[in-house]
Amino acid sequence: MTTTTVHPVDERLPAGRLTTLGLQHVLVMYAGAVAVPLIIGRALKLSPEQVTMLIQADLFCCGIVTLIQSFGMTRWFGIQLPVMMGVTFAAVAPMVSMANAVPGVEGAGLIFGAIIGAGLISILLAPVMSRMLRYFPPVVTGTIIAVIGISLMRVGINWIFGVPVGPTAPQIVNPEHAQWLATVKSMAGAAVAPGAAASAPSAVPAVPAGLALVGTVPNPKYAQLPHIAIAAVSLASILLIAKFARGFIANISVLLGIVIAAVIATALGYMNFDKVGKAHWVDLVLPFEIATPVFDPILILTMTLVMIVVMIESTGMFLALSDLTGKKIDQKQLSAGLRVDGLGTFIGGIFNTFPYTSFSQNVGLVGVTGVKSRYVCVAAGVIMVLLGLLPKMAALIESLPTFVLGGAGLVMFGMVAATGIRILASVDYKGNRNNLFIVAVSIGVGMIPLIAPRYLQWMSHSIHPLIESGILLASLSAVALNLFFNGASGDSRDAVEAAKAADAH
Repeated sequence: MTTTTVHPVDERLPAGRLTTLGLQHVLVMYAGAVAVPLIIGRALKLSPEQVTMLIQADLFCCGIVTLIQSFGMTRWFGIQLPVMMGVTFAAVAPMVSMANAVPGVEGAGLIFGAIIGAGLISILLAPVMSRMLRYFPPVVTGTIIAVIGISLMRVGINWIFGVPVGPTAPQIVNPEHAQWLATVKSMAGAAVAPGAAASAPSAVPAVPAGLALVGTVPNPKYAQLPHIAIAAVSLASILLIAKFARGFIANISVLLGIVIAAVIATALGYMNFDKVGKAHWVDLVLPFEIATPVFDPILILTMTLVMIVVMIESTGMFLALSDLTGKKIDQKQLSAGLRVDGLGTFIGGIFNTFPYTSFSQNVGLVGVTGVKSRYVCVAAGVIMVLLGLLPKMAALIESLPTFVLGGAGLVMFGMVAATGIRILASVDYKGNRNNLFIVAVSIGVGMIPLIAPRYLQWMSHSIHPLIESGILLASLSAVALNLFFNGASGDSRDAVEAAKAADAH
């Protein structure tokens, strides 16, 4: 009599344990999954209802893409390992740049068009990308991830103090100057009205000294002390939980920190639940619900470059998972996994959400728990789909004031930068001093759009989306300099070690 041994990756666990472990995976990635739609929705200046729809669609697509990746869909899609798929932070900076250039539904259409185009191209590129690891050794991937984290830190800081444009701008027009302009406008309107007598020049009020109709005085809504205090409580809660808690509680320290800050904000009257009360209990996620995609070639190219970086990182994650689970994967399986990055991104654009990749903190969770069954992630995917069909949950998240998320933002985005630094720590600088040049110059190039955002004002507007992202500039610089100094000398073992070090997006 022969017995068939089931590999731990393909083990089907009891329903109760499967659900519990799947929920743990969801909670570990939840804060990161909902952060991106909050960032982009507010950068686009969408209405609260539209941001709620973004969050709902994002959770729904997280679940769908996770099911495809972990369970598999034909031999062409799905690596069939315990992988959780979520929105990649690598695409945040380029999407924020697009949103700042063209806000509102029109900008959303451009972003979704770029995502759909990049998703289709990524599906075609997947087999090629699975063979390009040698161009992305740790000195390149570590630099790129560090610049992603540094670029995103600005978002977390603005969450705490206020956004540097719009209603919480650091400076506003002097109220006296604004009143003068309003008076002059009303007088001009009265003068040209039918039957109105012409106003005498002396009736025009005197021009205020130092008249300036741009922001010159402090905005009272910026950097309010109660907001800073609540963000500090959130940050302190996360650090205390991370230090003193163990196991599952420690793994969801970010989520618990947000909850604690939200309770305090509610008690102080900074948060209300009107939008939650108005939201439906259950609602379907429909394609193109927010905006119709607009396909701009430059923006598609920008997003495709982001997806190339994402697929290289995913390749390292898959190789690390193979090592953790003891299940070997071949070139075809690797390509099938990378195709899901492209397919998930395409699906995201269709449902008006964002690019998807494997969430590395969940890869780390596989190593921490020792549970290797891919069906745990299948169960987590089902849970994410169900959450995406509950508008009240999305409305609750959208109701969070940005300063409640501020402390968590410092942790989440700082962890991205720290992950890049940890990968760079494994790089050989003594034996190869040229690696110092690669890191130094690439980080410097990546900082240009942050420090001098108007450096491109004399360049053609058609290339602005391509060069206003520090992440893309740093990526191109790191790859080019690595080829110049080191050639294509990396191998898959380097990518595995880098992936093991990268436990946060």
